[in-house]
This record gives sequence, structure tokens and C-alpha cells, in this order.
Amino acid sequence: MDRAAIVHDNFLRRVAARDFPEGAAPSGPLTGPVAVALYRAQCLSRALDRQSRAMQKAGQGFYTIGSSGHEGMAAVAAALRPTDPAFLHYRDAAFQIARSDQVPGQSPTWDILLSFASSSEDPISGGRHKVLGSKALCIPPQTSTIASHLPKAVGAAYAVCAAQRHRPEHAEVPKDAIVYCSFGDASANHSTAQGAFNTAQWTSFQSVPLPLLFCCEDNGIGISTKTPKGWIAATFSNRPGLKYFSCDGLDIFDTFRVAQKAAAYVRSRKKPAFLHIRTVRLYGHAGADMPTTYMPKVEVEAEEANDPLLHSVRLLDQSGAMQSREALDVYNSTCARVARVADQAITRPRLQTAEDVMASLIPPARPCVPTNGPAPERRAEVFGGDLKAQSEPQIMSRLINWALTDLMLEYGEIVMMGEDVGRKGGVYGVTQKLQTRFGSDRMIDTLLDEQSILGLAIGMAQNGFTPMPEIQFLAYLHNAEDQLRGEAATLPFFSNGQYTNPMVVRIAGLGYQKGFGGHFHNDNSVAVLRDIPGLILACPSNGADAARMLRECVRLAREDQRLVVFLEPIALYPMRDLHDAGDSAWMRTYPDPSEKIGFGEVGVDGDGEDLAIVTFGNGVYLSHQARAALEADGIKARIIDMRWLSPLPKKALTQAVAGAKHILVADETRHHGGVAEALMAHFHETAEVPLARITAEDSFIATGPAYAATMPSKDSIVAAARSLMETGK
Repeated sequence: MDRAAIVHDNFLRRVAARDFPEGAAPSGPLTGPVAVALYRAQCLSRALDRQSRAMQKAGQGFYTIGSSGHEGMAAVAAALRPTDPAFLHYRDAAFQIARSDQVPGQSPTWDILLSFASSSEDPISGGRHKVLGSKALCIPPQTSTIASHLPKAVGAAYAVCAAQRHRPEHAEVPKDAIVYCSFGDASANHSTAQGAFNTAQWTSFQSVPLPLLFCCEDNGIGISTKTPKGWIAATFSNRPGLKYFSCDGLDIFDTFRVAQKAAAYVRSRKKPAFLHIRTVRLYGHAGADMPTTYMPKVEVEAEEANDPLLHSVRLLDQSGAMQSREALDVYNSTCARVARVADQAITRPRLQTAEDVMASLIPPARPCVPTNGPAPERRAEVFGGDLKAQSEPQIMSRLINWALTDLMLEYGEIVMMGEDVGRKGGVYGVTQKLQTRFGSDRMIDTLLDEQSILGLAIGMAQNGFTPMPEIQFLAYLHNAEDQLRGEAATLPFFSNGQYTNPMVVRIAGLGYQKGFGGHFHNDNSVAVLRDIPGLILACPSNGADAARMLRECVRLAREDQRLVVFLEPIALYPMRDLHDAGDSAWMRTYPDPSEKIGFGEVGVDGDGEDLAIVTFGNGVYLSHQARAALEADGIKARIIDMRWLSPLPKKALTQAVAGAKHILVADETRHHGGVAEALMAHFHETAEVPLARITAEDSFIATGPAYAATMPSKDSIVAAARSLMETGK
């Protein structure tokens, strides 16, 4: 007999015999009718857990990580408002069920069983994953088991009060809401979680409003690794800026009382709190997990003897809210009802094709109130002396700054965040004057933690803002990229487009900085970004294009709700000259604010038919230098600037190289995993002309005189082109 069956039989036997575990008497503000409703939610959660295992055994269900032992979370739901956004631990079915009772028209039994069955009618994920979540219940779906949802919960809490100061058009969260975020005791040790706790404390310590309730569901074990007894309390009970509360999750009266107190503290003080709830884990980690293989049987049985449903029956009986016999009837009838509904749920349609699965990768567009932009007087006031300079050629960094200024003037929901973006104006001065122009509410200087920067953006995006987080250097993204891959990009996918994370992530990257930083500040690897489904990766090569593309990126985020990364080539920020010192050939004038470069629109310079050089970023600059030498050889070349690195603008690229007799890909990223691999595959499939590529070496970048030794150069592009022309005849 498996442990689920043992727990079930023990419950039936012990309730019938009135053999209850010991515990405190019922006390506190929880009323009898609400206590009975919570018990019903607990029974439904337990019945669903049992049914998920039966469905999997029959080949009709696909998920068995259950909530058994954590049913006390129903009391937490009752202590909150159904309009409080809730980022839930994956063992929180009882929370969602109890919240369903607070909102008319909900059918949690049917909805969760559809999710177990991976039916395309599952109202949250459309059959893509078993996730807790509901748009009607303000529960964004989470797939994380390692607390990667905590940084965005911090961001969502910050957004609650930020929206009171600057209410975005698409804001959804009530002004007096608090944000709730739950996780397990094992996950509390993860570096992502620790970063979120630290960010919340750092924010609270400075008296910045942050209405956030963390909830640690402490069952004492993470799969097979035990949490040291007393560790969570010792670690979190005395943290500056984070109020600590604790309760017994086996006792719905105690849990409701303490959760209500914690929620009131967060709501009234606008400060974060940590709710520590004792739970037990029944059945092991998941369906295939046998806890007796790594835990003494006596310990497993001791946890089972503390079944929270047994405690609830005892408490209801002692309080006079419901007799134990009636409680047993509720349990049995709930199990029978779930089995009947499951028989129908398994007959509902499932996803069948790749198109079905991928239908929610791209979020739906949303209507935005039209704007005619700022009044000329307001624009003149903000730009000051910069307005006159806009008719003169400028370097890329300055044109990006002006584009950001115009965008923030036009769209009040744009918020920028990152280390040094405000007071200092960015590492390279790209965001200079913006905090003076728009205030610290919209130019947020964050602590040094890329996970928290992206989490802040994700959370704010879910309340109507259009965040533009800055990551100082591409190399710094890698310790936080899961916030894009595992959180931002997956949210529309797992919510069937009901939740989105529209934003434009600005990253200074790529190589060619002379004598500065080595591989920490020069990183030519973009594979981590091109590998994320649904993410748009843009990379300009000159200042005018940067301004036009940035405007399109903001449009993609605001209107199409897309996740966009705008990769700014560091070495081109200050670039003035192209061929000779003082020629100023790489400087551009500021394009009119109405001008954009459309998503997927590539740049074509020249009409040479001998050779098409396909490149991007610094490669465009180097290819222009190389073309002069090639023309001296009689080779007529055109330069195609990709601009959009992901998804690959295949149709536009095919049209851009049409008529060219040879194609050379000049790629500053690495030979393996670089952009050139996709380009070579595409042109092999679509163009019947000789192809070649020149790429960076599979190496990190050095500091000092060898700063560019591993990457393409003007001379190496010329050599590669000559070789292709010779061998490709």
C-alpha cells in the first residue's frame, strides 16, 4: 500500500474512532462558518491530490506533486483579499480553492482536474503545464520550484505604491492591495530567494513602501534533504526591515489569526513581513517518490499522524462548528465528487500540434490610448540646450539618451531601473539627466543585483508599467538570465496569454572596448538570449538606428506586450570616425521622434551584386571599413545590417541578399553558438550562391592590446571576402 492510501485509511479510521492528534484548543477570530468552509477547501485539496495519482496510474493524468500536509494554507487565503496578487508555492492548492470561495462563479474542482489532465480547456495554462493560477483570482501561474518567483513578487509589491504616484493606463492591482508570495523552506535557501529577501529588506530599511508578505511553508525537507530544525526561525526572526510572524499550519484557527495579523501589518505599514508556517509533507515529494527510501519509517509515520485534516476535524468538533461524524461525511462525499468530475475531465480535448502548444508564446496585443506626444513647449523645457544640438551629428550614446527622453515624455508608464542609472546617469552616461528630468520614481537606482533588477521590472510590468531595466554589461546578465527565461518569457505561455511581462531590457554588450575590462565588460555571447522562445533581441549599429529601433522596441512592449532585449554595442557608444581620424563618419543626427525602424526590418547599404556582407552591431562598422578596400579590388559589395537578431528576420534577409553572387556572414559572436550558425543555415536553405562566414573565436575576451584579437576585424573581413570571391567562382 502506498503512503497516500495509508494516510487516507488512517484518516477514515481515526475520525471514526475520534482519535485525534493533540493540539491547542481553537481560539481567535475565525468564525465557525468560515472554519467549516476552510475545512471543505482542505478536503477538496486532499481529494484532488489522491485523484491526481489515480489519473497518472491510469495514464490520464500528468502531475502528482500535491499539497497534502499544506492544507492549512486555506486559512491564509481567508485572511487575505481576493484582489491581493498571490504568487504561489506549488503546494498551495488549498489556498487557491479557498480563494475561489471568495469570488463568485468559480469552479476549482473542474479547473484543477482539467489541469491534471492537461486538457486544452484548462482555464489557466490551456493544457501546457499543471500550474496553480487564475486571472479571476489574481493568481499568476508559477512553474518555479526554486523560488525564482520571489524577485518579481518584490517588484509587484513596489508597483502597488508606485502606481499610486503614477497610475499606468493598464494598472490592475488595487491601490490598497498587498502582494503575497509563498515558497518552501528548502527554496528559502536558494540564492534567488536570498536576493529577493535582501532587496525587500534594503528597500524597507530606506522607508520605501513595499507591501509584501513572504510566506515560508516549512515542512522541514526539500525532496530528501532536511532543513535543520529551527533554521528558518533562526534565520528570519531578526532581519532588519522584515517583520517576522509564525504560526502552526496544522491549526487553521492559529494560522488564520496570525496571517490576518501579518496581512494587517503589511497593509497598514506598507512594509514587508515574513510569515513562517509550520506544515508537514505527506506522501513524499511526488508520485514516484518513496519517502521511506531516505527517511526512517518512524519519521514518516510521525508526520502522517499529524495530518492537518485530523487537526481540523478536532478543532471543528471542539469549537462546535461541525461534529466529527459530519466532517467525515464531507471528506467522503468530496472524494466521491472529485472522482466523478475526473471521469469527465479526462475526456476533454488536449493539445495535439506544435501550433497548439506554441499559440501562447506570443502574447496578445492590447489597445493603448493614442498619444500625440508631448507639447513642443514641454519638450523644449525638458531638453533645454540639447534641443538645438539635435540638428548636429552626435555619437550613439547621446542619441540613445535623447530617444529615452522623448519616450519617457510621451509615455508616463515607462520606468527605468538599474544600478547607477539615475544619479550617476549610467556607466557610460547613456541615462544622464534622466533622473533630473523625470524624478527618482521613474529613474530607479537599484542595489547591485541583476536578479532583483529584472524582478522589479517583471513585477511592475504586471501592473501596467512599461519597464526598461538596464543591465550594465552583457556578462552580468548570466547570473540572472532565468528571470527572463524561466519567468518573463514563460508567463504568457503558461497563462495562455492572460498574464504578460512587457518590457524593454537595455543591455550594454559585445566587445571591442579598447583596454577596458576583459571578459567581465566585453561579452560577445548572445546565445543565452537567442535561445529564449518569444524574446525579441534587437541590436543597432549606429546612433540614428538606435533611436528609431528603441522607439519600435517600446511600441512592441506597450502595444504588443512583448519581452524585448535592446543590446547596445558598448564600443560604438562613443564612436565618431569611420576611416580617418576626424572624419566623423559614424556620427548621426537625431531622427524625428516619429521615425521608427519596424520589427524585422533590416538595413541595406549599397547595391553591389558581387558580395553581400550580412552582419550586425560592430560588424556593420567594420564591414564599412572593409568595403573601401574591397572596392579598390573591384569587388562591389552591399552591407546588410540585421538589426533584429532574434527571431531571425528571415524574409527580409532573403530579400536583402537577392541578386548577390556571394554571401559573407561577419559575426562578432563566437563560432559555436553564435549568430552565424543560424544565418548560414538559413542562406543554405534559401540562396544558391557560395557562402562563407567569419566569426569570433570560441574564447573569452582579453584586456589590453589583445582586446580584439579573438574577433573579426576590418582586415580579416577583407581577407574572408577575397577568399570567398576566389574559391566561390
